[in-house]
Amino acid sequence: MFRLNLKIALRSLWKNRSSSVINITGLSIGLTSCLLLILYVSYEWNFDKQFKDSKGIYQVMVNVQDLNGHKVMTIDQTQNVLAQTLKQEYPEIAQIARTTGLSKRLLANGQKNIKVQSRYADPSFLDIFNYQSVRGDLKSALTQPNSILLTESTARRLFGTVDVLNKTLKFENQTDLKVTAVVKDLPENITYAFEALVPWRIFEALNQWPEKPNWGNHSFNTILKLNPGAVAEQLNLKIKHTVEKHFPVAKEDVFVYPLTKLHLYGHFVNGESSGGKIQQLRIFVSLALGILLLACINFINLSTAHAQRRAKEVGIKKSVGASKRSLVLQFLVESFILTVISVVISIVLAELFLPWFNHLLDINIRINYLDPVSWLILTGVLLLTAFLAGFYPAFYLANFNPVQALKKQVQQPGIYTLNLRQILVVFQFSFAVILIAVTLTIYKQIQFIKNRPLGYHSNGLIEVPHEGLLYERYDLLKNRLLSSGAVTAVTQSSDGITERESSIRGLVWEGMSAGDKLIDFDQIYTTTDFTKTMGIRLLSGRDFNSKMASDTLGLLLSKKAVQVMNLKEPLGARILYQGQKRTVVGVFEDFVWGDRSKFGAPMVIAYATGISDAITMHLNPEQSLTESVEVIAALLKELNPDFPVEIRFIDNLNAAKLKEEAILSSLSNLFGFLSIFISCMGLFGLSAYSAAQRTKEIGIRKVLGASVKELMTMLSSDFVKLVLISILISLPVAYMIMVKWLQNFDIQTPLSGWIFILTALITVFIAVLTVSWQTYKAARTNPIDALKYE
Repeated sequence: MFRLNLKIALRSLWKNRSSSVINITGLSIGLTSCLLLILYVSYEWNFDKQFKDSKGIYQVMVNVQDLNGHKVMTIDQTQNVLAQTLKQEYPEIAQIARTTGLSKRLLANGQKNIKVQSRYADPSFLDIFNYQSVRGDLKSALTQPNSILLTESTARRLFGTVDVLNKTLKFENQTDLKVTAVVKDLPENITYAFEALVPWRIFEALNQWPEKPNWGNHSFNTILKLNPGAVAEQLNLKIKHTVEKHFPVAKEDVFVYPLTKLHLYGHFVNGESSGGKIQQLRIFVSLALGILLLACINFINLSTAHAQRRAKEVGIKKSVGASKRSLVLQFLVESFILTVISVVISIVLAELFLPWFNHLLDINIRINYLDPVSWLILTGVLLLTAFLAGFYPAFYLANFNPVQALKKQVQQPGIYTLNLRQILVVFQFSFAVILIAVTLTIYKQIQFIKNRPLGYHSNGLIEVPHEGLLYERYDLLKNRLLSSGAVTAVTQSSDGITERESSIRGLVWEGMSAGDKLIDFDQIYTTTDFTKTMGIRLLSGRDFNSKMASDTLGLLLSKKAVQVMNLKEPLGARILYQGQKRTVVGVFEDFVWGDRSKFGAPMVIAYATGISDAITMHLNPEQSLTESVEVIAALLKELNPDFPVEIRFIDNLNAAKLKEEAILSSLSNLFGFLSIFISCMGLFGLSAYSAAQRTKEIGIRKVLGASVKELMTMLSSDFVKLVLISILISLPVAYMIMVKWLQNFDIQTPLSGWIFILTALITVFIAVLTVSWQTYKAARTNPIDALKYE
């Protein structure tokens, strides 16, 4: 029986080649889109879940409060003394470790000098994460004097092999470190990735300041693992006031949060998780299922629309004794064959487009054919698609009355099937309309943020790391750069202009209230020419001057800082800053530091030598860009020969800040187009069938004098009405989705009416364009041929 059904199914598919091609194409595109999106969602969903006991690993977080005890900010950076304090006071903690952010550090072995992504970390860091050792003992890897741990690929880059134990590397051109362990390359979807791991005590030895206990400086990450049986909620109640107990001026709540949830739910409001990356994943899952459903709807619509062609087949089979069950099985076999073909095509397409997809998202995902889970997912998608696409058409065809079927009278009372088909078309275009509106809004929001004034001149601004011999040769570098004519200004600073890295509270000034001690200020350390180089407008006063000895205890305040301090005469005001009385010498216009979509904090810029991570230069606009960059690179190589030259354009760094939104925009554009394409394919097939069904009517109308325009309007109107209904239903839904999405940004673009008007016009235009060819062809038919049509 199955063999017979298979033969009949193949013959039927070949006989109805055009609808089969439309169905296979639609299902293939839908399945490919679904597969790619599921791969990406799986990649994000499994963040930090690859480690043994990953559910027991927690990130230490801090809720910052105002004077009234309201939680105003949640941060994942902690003080350098918090880890040791928590470990001593709370036995529930099995292991706890501090680590720094990821940064490029120079490693040299006498033959190669390369920069690798590195972290400083406590030895217990390796007890929390179970990395797979390739060489060496991880239990003692960071406890040995002057040690360093490498990943497998880093070891090969430096030495060409992983047999590198006890080999020596020069770290940052400052100290010799011995390789004590090599671990397997880490997956990309983890928070605490690295290419090299260096002991915390090396960090303290090279910088000194991290060794001093400081309860007011949040600059480090703290991770811990709980003992079996320990409950995080109970621990949070105990550790809540830890900082306040040791540093009474602070208004901070400490709590632990599962590391496996931080990537997906890392956005906090009022001290509670309010979402994060999970919102984007929900959009992508909905998009994947929606596109797959659109393809299935095409199948349902075309199958039921062509039902009359198979009426005799069903009638004859029923007349000779075929059961409803056997007919359902036959039609399900047809849908299964179409789905299998589509799945095979979709896997080929997915493999072809995966490199481009990975490049678009800046990730590295692949289909693991050896993983049983991958086959379970593919099988599940195959069966689900075959069932969704074939279930209703199979039962619909199998339910034909044999007498009516032989007479071709297959319409149900109340034109039920037509109504269902209309509903499905409305659903298809509603989904497409929502995607068009969402895509336009995302684009508008990104452009709105991009066009937000930065408060400094980013064009022509470049940045290089302040490292190696450049510390002692900075003045020489600055003089030679200025004399070369390649740049017009040079400055050094503790942080780059695009990276918000440091904040401080506890400043003291005259006339302040008790609650003002809890105000968080962004802070930057610099020397001279900061505002000049960056193009920041001075509202009053001046920049730091190297000829003024008093400027070593000077401060610059932002306009917002002056306002929150309520300083009537800011110039000359005396402010207690980190235990020193400093004098305000200038006030500058607020500028964007860090995230362009967020409101900035008040800022202080302090004069300080020896605390610099970035050298920023403003290129001379009258010189050739290429020549200027070549001059700068040559000077950097000459004065700091051991370090590779790394020049970063500020405009590029700012563009990278919108990476997540750009990914969402790109995926919305891509899969929005595919969903519209699939919907139009279905509409194209339905319009062709509708025109064929009304051939005699068209012939009669032409004989009676109907014009081509009138006939096209008549044939198109039914479909256009359905599209207009889709627009009326979907635009309010799109509006609500976009309002919710925009709440993630402090800086929001207004939801202009033109977005929804343009969406409606685009949708109607696409629908009319889709059916116009079929309607035009039908309207141009010779009426004699039309009247002969049977």
